[in-house]
Amino acid sequence: MTDRIWLKSYDNGVPEDVECDEIKPFDFLRKSAELFPDRTSLIFFNFKISYSALLQRVNAFATYLEGIGIRKGDRVAIDLPNSPQYVIAFYAVNKIGGIVVQISPTYFEVELEHIMGDSKAKAIIILDDLIPRLESVRKKENFIIIGTSIEEYLRFPLNFLYGLQRRVKHSYVKIPEFANKFRDGLKEANKSEESNDPDAVAVLQYTGGTTGVPKGAMLTNKNLVCNTTQSVSVIPGLKPGENSMLSSIPFFHVFGMTVALNFPVKIGATIILQPKPEIDGMLKLIRKYKPEFFPGVPTIYINILNHQDVGKVDMKPVKYCISGSAPLPLDVIRKWQQVTGGHLVEGYGLSEASPVTHINPLFGKTKEGSIGIPMPSTYAKIVDAETGTKEMPVGEDGELVIKGPQVMKGYWNNPDETASALRDGWLYTGDIAKMDEEGYFFIVDRKKDMIIVGGFNVYPREVEEILYQHPKVKEAAVVGVKEDVHGEIVKAFVVLKEGETASEQEIKDFFQGKIAKFKIPRVVEFRKDLPKTMVGKVLRRELKNEK
Repeated sequence: MTDRIWLKSYDNGVPEDVECDEIKPFDFLRKSAELFPDRTSLIFFNFKISYSALLQRVNAFATYLEGIGIRKGDRVAIDLPNSPQYVIAFYAVNKIGGIVVQISPTYFEVELEHIMGDSKAKAIIILDDLIPRLESVRKKENFIIIGTSIEEYLRFPLNFLYGLQRRVKHSYVKIPEFANKFRDGLKEANKSEESNDPDAVAVLQYTGGTTGVPKGAMLTNKNLVCNTTQSVSVIPGLKPGENSMLSSIPFFHVFGMTVALNFPVKIGATIILQPKPEIDGMLKLIRKYKPEFFPGVPTIYINILNHQDVGKVDMKPVKYCISGSAPLPLDVIRKWQQVTGGHLVEGYGLSEASPVTHINPLFGKTKEGSIGIPMPSTYAKIVDAETGTKEMPVGEDGELVIKGPQVMKGYWNNPDETASALRDGWLYTGDIAKMDEEGYFFIVDRKKDMIIVGGFNVYPREVEEILYQHPKVKEAAVVGVKEDVHGEIVKAFVVLKEGETASEQEIKDFFQGKIAKFKIPRVVEFRKDLPKTMVGKVLRRELKNEK
């Protein structure tokens, strides 16, 4: 196995390996409720709840789930934004050994039909105004619907005003008679059965939607507990019960689930919930609550930097800004430090690894363009992209493969894809990367996103990094499009900053002397925005498939 040459780059106090003491994520909540019973666990607009009260509601909902027939191994879909209901449902399902099926509230009938059909979920917990999207799915699949509304966790007068606003906008949907009501599950907390199997599947995290049919990554209790423990361990000196986190990245995404939910619950932090990652709201919450932790994705940091009010908000209390889910452009890191004075570092992960595998040291050396070094108890190496069997020398490109306690059990009901992704205990990421002599890793690009121009490899990220250096460019994405002579050519999609104008030739000229000619975009298309996932990852495949 590869020597962990990166260990010498760890911050002082970061362990080489971690001990995963808890059995399942629910144990995080139980311990924090014991240690910090009166500490505020959640803030949701004008609603607050202590850790002890949150545990009581989770226990009650676990009792309710058992009462409607949910048992160990049963799949329960959660189709909710960041909200108290999501937190309660997640830990209640986990307590009794059910399997959480993660669903984005942005999904429509086709996506819901695939995930509900593939997982054979026994129940779904969903917002009232999303229930109509289940109409066609209910004709094919048999499952229990548990409906809830945002108003249920708003105090007066916000609950009244929000409900009134929905009625005025004709977006109010009454929970139908055939559906159960979430609030009915919070009435009593009898002793419920509790699952204590670390190797049991806890979450089905569907992934691969941008490259094919989504597959359910089976994440076990041990996967989730260990990845949370790993994430906490890279911040030496952290004092439980004394922090707060702005959780705007969605919990239904694996990055949000681990870093914005399980992480703060494990350390007894106050979670400031934001149901939609909207920039005005983020700045208001930062100004009001001064959270120490602010995990995000590149789009969030880019939009904050371009917001007219960023200079009016004191960002100094925000000590830890960790970016994941998508590549973080170098220019964004520089500007963030200039504008806010905060420390922004890039990490790396994927759904199949719960998700975090790498992070730049928070206090030590960081390298521009690097995803950092592997987490404690994690091994990583670079292998040849063709066969995946030959380990590449330091500094040479190849496919990144990973081994550690956070790596998934496999794909749900998909042995062929599992065999392709997991080989001899190593997870093959599909990312082209390289490692330097100090053990820092650099993502070159997605293996499947690679563009081949006249036989030469072009990695979109390399081109995008230069686009982000242009003073007029706000966002950019690069794809390969078919062309008779070269096989493919490079096409750039560019979003300009507000009030700016630029020509296609101006963008092309910016590349002169910065990159090989065959890598310079042959076509530049200007857009008002780019298609993204809910967490802000640009959908290159959607751009590539446009006619």
